[in-house]
Amino acid sequence: MILIKRQEYLSQLLNFKDERLIKVVSGVRRCGKSTLLLQFMDFLKENGIGDSQIIYINFEDMDFANLNTAQKLHKYVVSKMQENKKNYIILDEIQNVKKFEKAVDSLFIKKNTDIYITGSNAKFLSGELATLLSGRYVEISMLPLSFKEYVSFTGKTDLEKKYVDYIMLGSFPQIIYFGGDANKVRAYLDGIYSTVVLKDILSRRKIADTFAFNNVARFIFDNIGNLLSTNRIANIMSSSGKEINTRTVKSYLEAMADAFIIYKAKRFDIKGGEYLKTGDKYYLCDIGLRYYLLGNKNTDFGHILENIVYLELRRRGFNVYIGKAGEKEIDFVAQSGSKTEYYQVAYSIKEKDTLERELNPLKSIRNHYPKYLITLDNAPPVDYNGIRSINALEWLMQPAPP
Repeated sequence: MILIKRQEYLSQLLNFKDERLIKVVSGVRRCGKSTLLLQFMDFLKENGIGDSQIIYINFEDMDFANLNTAQKLHKYVVSKMQENKKNYIILDEIQNVKKFEKAVDSLFIKKNTDIYITGSNAKFLSGELATLLSGRYVEISMLPLSFKEYVSFTGKTDLEKKYVDYIMLGSFPQIIYFGGDANKVRAYLDGIYSTVVLKDILSRRKIADTFAFNNVARFIFDNIGNLLSTNRIANIMSSSGKEINTRTVKSYLEAMADAFIIYKAKRFDIKGGEYLKTGDKYYLCDIGLRYYLLGNKNTDFGHILENIVYLELRRRGFNVYIGKAGEKEIDFVAQSGSKTEYYQVAYSIKEKDTLERELNPLKSIRNHYPKYLITLDNAPPVDYNGIRSINALEWLMQPAPP
């Protein structure tokens, strides 16, 4: 099987190669982290690094099940290290090792190491690891395939047809090999959801009520792009006969976010220049999982497009927020360093009323940062007094920014 090459992520790894930083690759299970590391190792070997200088451990491999504590891991790695050469230490799914951060810290302070670790749970980057390694690691957040990657791996034909496949089948790299077989895709997504839920969430968080958790997951999957609060979610679910309290909802949302199934976008007051504490939105790591869990009833194509734009902005290196401009809402405020961009996302703006509704929030912003209106309308780009209307598929196919 030919491994799908995620060139943009590989370039990020290579850019930090040999820097005195721990390289941390995070992301949902099966998004391609292990494959990325294997391709990185291939690069090392192709460029003169000997096999003995590469120490690779995949902690989901039973061959390494005994390395389950920091002490055992440290002892094993040190025994494999070459004394007078650079050692490339690559530790995959390291969150399975108890107090692994102590081993990583000890290995990091050795002069002849270059360390790469991956994890499928955000918690492995918090707590003691963050304290021990503060300022000494760089995180590469990995997502499933972008639309551009999906098209490049499946062949560029009809982009509109590709988009339909992309949202229905999903964007996990393995799906490329199924040739559009919906039954195989569904079985695969069932495995991903079950693994993430059962292994990364329910057992790790000691959640006993699987039924209640799945109800919350279904609710969030069905409400991507809607302003929500834990209190509102609990009230809506309880009123429909699925009794649940706010604290439990909050716990379940945090668990899903920690496993990178969902991402929370907080609100930002553009005029006041401050982050707001209420009214977040949630987006999925992969729309195929939404179809898997909910089927294709009551499909909101506008919010699905919004979800895809949100993920793409993250891929392009932006921190992404929901904008508040007075009483108006901006779908996305995208910030990266000194760069700020504003985005409205709509399935179609062919109706005049819809066009005005989408333009008005952007018009209310008085600064001169770039403003975009992203739609699926098959029409040439239009400039509405500084607001650029762009076809979503063309925008998604644009080259990655430098």
